[in-house]
Amino acid sequence: VLSLCCEACKKVIFHVPSELEADTLVGRVDLKECLQSAEFISSSDGNFKVLEDGSVYTTSALSLSAEKKTFTILLKDIQEQVQKKIHVSLVEEEKKTPKTRHARDTVLKRTKRRWGPIPSVMIENSLGPFPLQIQQVQSDTAQNYTIYYSATGPGIDQDPKGLFYIERETGNIFATRAVDREQYPSFQIICFATTPDGYSPEVPLVHTIRIEDDNDNAPYFTQDLFEFCVPENSKPGVVVGKVIAEDRDEPYTLHTTLKYRIVSQTPPITPAFSLHGDTGVISVLLPQLDRELVPSYTLLVEVRDMAGQPFGLCTTGTVVVKIEDTNDNAPSFKQLQYETRVEENRVSVEILRVSVVDLDEPGSPGSGAVYEIIRGNDDHAFEITTDKNTNEGILCVVKGLDYETAKQRVLVIGVNNEAPYLLAPHSQQLSQSTCSVTVHVLDVDEGPVFKPCLLRLDVKECEDIGTAIGRYVAEDPETGNSEGIRYRIPPGQCNWINIDDRSGEVRTVRVLDRDIGEMRRGQCNITVLAIDRNGKTGTGTIQVCIVPGNKNFPRITQTDYIMCRDRKPICLTAQDGDEAPYSAPFVYRITDRNLASMWKLTPHDDNSWYLSPKSDTPYGIYEIPVSVTDNGGKIGENIVRVNLCDCVTPTECDGRTRQLSGGNVTLGLWAILAMILGSLLLLLILITICGCCGAGVMHRQVTDDCANHNLIISNTEAPGEEVMDHNIIPLQNTCDQGGYGVKTGEQQTFEMVKGRGHTLESVKGGGHQTLGSVKEGGGQPMMDTCRYSYSEWHNFTHPRLGEKVHLCRQDEEQKHSEDYLLSYNYEGKGSLAGSVGCCSDQHEEEALDFLDQLEPKFRTLAETCIKR
Repeated sequence: VLSLCCEACKKVIFHVPSELEADTLVGRVDLKECLQSAEFISSSDGNFKVLEDGSVYTTSALSLSAEKKTFTILLKDIQEQVQKKIHVSLVEEEKKTPKTRHARDTVLKRTKRRWGPIPSVMIENSLGPFPLQIQQVQSDTAQNYTIYYSATGPGIDQDPKGLFYIERETGNIFATRAVDREQYPSFQIICFATTPDGYSPEVPLVHTIRIEDDNDNAPYFTQDLFEFCVPENSKPGVVVGKVIAEDRDEPYTLHTTLKYRIVSQTPPITPAFSLHGDTGVISVLLPQLDRELVPSYTLLVEVRDMAGQPFGLCTTGTVVVKIEDTNDNAPSFKQLQYETRVEENRVSVEILRVSVVDLDEPGSPGSGAVYEIIRGNDDHAFEITTDKNTNEGILCVVKGLDYETAKQRVLVIGVNNEAPYLLAPHSQQLSQSTCSVTVHVLDVDEGPVFKPCLLRLDVKECEDIGTAIGRYVAEDPETGNSEGIRYRIPPGQCNWINIDDRSGEVRTVRVLDRDIGEMRRGQCNITVLAIDRNGKTGTGTIQVCIVPGNKNFPRITQTDYIMCRDRKPICLTAQDGDEAPYSAPFVYRITDRNLASMWKLTPHDDNSWYLSPKSDTPYGIYEIPVSVTDNGGKIGENIVRVNLCDCVTPTECDGRTRQLSGGNVTLGLWAILAMILGSLLLLLILITICGCCGAGVMHRQVTDDCANHNLIISNTEAPGEEVMDHNIIPLQNTCDQGGYGVKTGEQQTFEMVKGRGHTLESVKGGGHQTLGSVKEGGGQPMMDTCRYSYSEWHNFTHPRLGEKVHLCRQDEEQKHSEDYLLSYNYEGKGSLAGSVGCCSDQHEEEALDFLDQLEPKFRTLAETCIKR
């Protein structure tokens, strides 16, 4: 390969094959021509490397493309701070057409012997003599040799220059001093072979020198002191911790194969721990570790390389194992009996301190004492706590003691630990330690004592002033009686009551009403003082509670209503200012008997009832007295004013009403008109009957009792619905068969037999008839008595009376009037006289003798029907 320089120190062109293998010499550049003192040589392309003599080699296989491949060689003189660049271009050389040979021709190819010795080994820390020959490199064509080397390892930052050199003529490589493998594990040496004229016929040789490890480093522990903890009473095999050691010699060799062992234990008793030789794990060996006996252990451990062989290097370390405390010891009292004294009525005072002994570690939950009073404190007069600093139990009185009740108290106190007990293996169950404390109560002169200290007095609401509501007295604890004790109520409290200074009787000084001011709360606590002869005082409290009473009348909240023709019930709602049980439920009642027959009340809920009119109640304005009774029996009177109006909506009522006589009821215009029409109709009926009696062909003689045959017993007061009932017996004339007669006056008989009754509709369909035509059409010979049979009279008058009544029941809008003609139900048997209605067919077995005792007005009515 030739090197062509154009414009020296600027550009170099190499002609090379299209395919280049790794470590192939591309060419040589004359570096000294560009820069004499080049200390740093580098390539801009990592696929090429440049040596000190200017040789350019490939670092990997390359394939040149059709274009040129270029890179730059950078030269630096660090001292002079000079930098120059050489641009290198690679051009693919032209392919030559191979010459054709005959198959029998032999092709001879010469192969050059490669100069490449095997890698060299140098013993670490070699003793020499130095210079020490390491290797010899030779070339068949070259005579001069030079080397360039580099080191690997942690000491690469240090300058390894002068460590190796090569004899220029012989190619022997020498080391000038010993090498530490831990600093330089290996070296890479590049050997150059040149001819005397400077030509390099050989590719530079890369030679490796490996530094063989020597066991020159002893293993060492990663920590100066290992500290571990393990709970006492741990089972054998429990892991305590792990010790770790390292060795700087070559890994995975005997020089770094380590073994651990325990050299000694302090205290020198039965071995408590074991150490795994390969892993350095420390485990529990002794089945019982008792912190109270041995709180900690100190172990001297050793680590040795060469797999623990005696000639291996070793190092020792220290391990401290602390035994952690568990609550395996119960506390116990130092004394089993204590005595102390305290004055009666003293509270919140310390009277005794008790102490315990606990073998567990002080300050830990296993030794912290928790005291309790097991017996003798049923009234909770004593309390015991723990002093955290001294672990003592402090016994205090929290409720005053009474010497007169008990002169001494005996308490039993027990103690436990804060932490639960953990029993050691094969140990017995721990029992609680107890002690007894005798407390002597000292007698002192005391003031009066109220019993009870809080007295509740219930006072009914609105009681009279001065009402005695109770008695509150105190006693002298020494004597047990109330003699000589005075009572008073300190000022500044609610002035509801006072107390008699001698007897303690409590009376009211005000009317207690829960609706007034401060009494709305319903109760008040009043402090009372009791003073004995010696001036000593005692206090008590009276709690006065106002009990709700039945002082308010229930009243209806709304009393004015308008009710239209739909007659929808009115909901009356009452209120009562009292509380339960003196309020709801309420009971409503109409107190006026006349109005109670026209209106009715039905319950809705506890507070409300419905007010509704009965079906025959006429329109008008009604003032209905309604009484409301609460649950306590108190009655409130109310007047409910109802305008029963013929309207659709309440706004249509114009108030055109009048008062009803005797009942505070007003009648409407249509009701008055209906009454007038009814009177006229009755007069018309009477005139018609009289006219018919005088129009007959035959002259009839009518006696004074002529009307007796037209007035019969009837229990039906008005025409109603058609009813099929065996109690209704229609009347027939004497010619009907199967009947029986009743004689009156001049022996004229009316026959009353069972048969079909006549209705208004059936009569209306028959057309207009005269009484005579009806009589003649009957086909029966009549007696010359000026009397008509009942059927003749009925057939003549009933159609006309029904037509008039039907017209009378309609108003201007062709609607039937509800104020005039109403339907009635069967009312049953009444008095012997029965009904005077003419439309009833009711049969009665009694005689009609009562008609002989009619008053003079009725006789006059009958006489008008007589035509002599």
